Amino acid sequence: MRIDNHFDIKFADDIAKLESYNKHLYRPNTYLHKWWARRCGSTFRAILKHLVPDDAHQNYYAPGGLEGKIILDPMMGGGTTVHEAIRLGANVVGADIDPIPVLQARATLSELPLAELEAAFNRFYDNLYAELAPLYRTTCPTCALSYELRFNLYGLRRQCQCGGSSVNEALFVDSLILRYNSDGSIFHIHPESHDIYLDDKLLSASDAADKLPILEKKVKTCSHCHTAYKEDIAIPFYQRYQPIAIVGECKEHGLFLAAPQQADRDIIAHANKCRAQLPFSADDFRIEFGPKSQDLLNRGVASYLDLFSSRQLLFLNRTIEHLEAFEPLVRLNLALLVSTSLEFNAMLCGYKGAKKNRPGAIRHTFAHHAYSFPYTALENNPLYRKKQSGNLQNLFYSRIVRGRRWAKEPVERVINGNDRPQKVVISGEVDEGVEVVQFTDLQKGSRRFMLLQGSSAALSVPNDSVDYVITDPPYFDSVQYSDLAAFFRVWLRKLLPDAANWAYSLDEAAVDQQANGNGQYTAILSGIFDECHRVLKKENGRLVFTFHHWNPKGWSALTKTLKRAGFILVNRYVVHAENPSSVHIANQNALLHDVILVLAPAESGIRQDWELPYRVNMDDSQAFCQDCGTVMGWMLNQDLPEDVIASK
Repeated sequence: MRIDNHFDIKFADDIAKLESYNKHLYRPNTYLHKWWARRCGSTFRAILKHLVPDDAHQNYYAPGGLEGKIILDPMMGGGTTVHEAIRLGANVVGADIDPIPVLQARATLSELPLAELEAAFNRFYDNLYAELAPLYRTTCPTCALSYELRFNLYGLRRQCQCGGSSVNEALFVDSLILRYNSDGSIFHIHPESHDIYLDDKLLSASDAADKLPILEKKVKTCSHCHTAYKEDIAIPFYQRYQPIAIVGECKEHGLFLAAPQQADRDIIAHANKCRAQLPFSADDFRIEFGPKSQDLLNRGVASYLDLFSSRQLLFLNRTIEHLEAFEPLVRLNLALLVSTSLEFNAMLCGYKGAKKNRPGAIRHTFAHHAYSFPYTALENNPLYRKKQSGNLQNLFYSRIVRGRRWAKEPVERVINGNDRPQKVVISGEVDEGVEVVQFTDLQKGSRRFMLLQGSSAALSVPNDSVDYVITDPPYFDSVQYSDLAAFFRVWLRKLLPDAANWAYSLDEAAVDQQANGNGQYTAILSGIFDECHRVLKKENGRLVFTFHHWNPKGWSALTKTLKRAGFILVNRYVVHAENPSSVHIANQNALLHDVILVLAPAESGIRQDWELPYRVNMDDSQAFCQDCGTVMGWMLNQDLPEDVIASK
């Protein structure tokens, strides 16, 4: 088998370096819904191409090649493997314990005419707009005509202890500068009057009666009492913010930033009054303790409802009701669209307006792969008519229209020396298939897929029936995305109550919840790899996955799981994996490479000798991953007790 002895590392490395900067543009049909830690689709296409038996179809840019093969991904997450395998003509089994990966795969792989989806979206959007648009109106400060608002900006209320028992309150923002314009002019807010200026020209005067002083976030203590400013965590999170500016666009006067007027505050007050009547149970939105959600609990946020403004909750309530009118597959696509829009429509969204290179941009909720709490919060308008970051119009085009068009004619990049990469359509490929519910239906035809939600330690797949297991397991304690995904799950459960098993526990996820390792990773992953061994064809079957981690505990845990399951390492290859400028890894000494591990069942008779390196190179990402793979191969060949593996 070609992958046992050969892998085009340079090509895979070069193409992955391109894709890692804009993965969503390279594989748009896999990005309908938010998911974390997606690997480069080009890397997995390269892996699969090295499993193609026919020489004529092994070229990266050749269509198909895996017809008649069955491929399993037991931890499919973002769905990279199932999409790449479907494109090559394989039949696939995709499984995940979390319902979101299963729903996303079903929505994006199932054939559905784009025209039908567009008609449904327009109907859905028009109904929402007719009902909710009055909540998103404001007036141009120059001509006083009414227009849609783009978004509201808020300052964070914090308190000191001036006068002993009395409380002094101020509003905190990232910057008093609200926007740099391309002509060099600057929108800014006055810290006392709350008036908004364009350079020295007054644009909009505030009519608010009570005006808290506005301070930039760099101010930590009160200049009078010298006590630290603190957030009042006793009040709901959304109430900790006060509006300071409204952004809109006038047909005559263009973009405007305006101080909120009484009419704007009345709309917010009306939405707050309606909030109390919404049919949302607090129990359904309770935040459970987890490695990431503890940041919410520590901040005094006990309900996911509190992360949304009243307008945002009114919008979500109406989407739930309107979705009931659509047939299941259309409803699934639209519900995932609404759910993924939450990342851009919550009070955890920040504002990049004070940056010269990103004027007016939204910092979405999970920009740092964690919960972050903005000073200048941004309340988006999800129904804004023009396409803008995070609204329904923009997301429908970028996540569904572009994804569906790409699925019909998948595009790859060709590297031509120093020239810009060229796009090429892979003629004859499509990124869609037919869903089946019985494994026997995978043993005929091509581009069929079966999706399983639940623990992959118990798969409804026969023994010795899978040609290849291609996956991307959780990286020990590095990515707590199961916990973060609860932000979306609580809403998807309302949007799609019958589409999945929503009784999902974080305790069942194969990620250690403690940095020092609590054994969960080893125990659960062992069960999954045992099951992979059971279903994999023993003679020519291969288990291939990517991995990286600086922590030796992660590598020893992974080695123990593979040894328990009865796998030996056939080969390992190191390729580029991460964009070094990604905000969640920038300046954190993060590994930028993945090691591709090629394993076979021990009973296959394959034997690869590995020489234990003198030392593992800790100074270079690529060398470190390669050395760790070598050590793993050596250990899997030895008759070592698990306590010895853990000590190495």
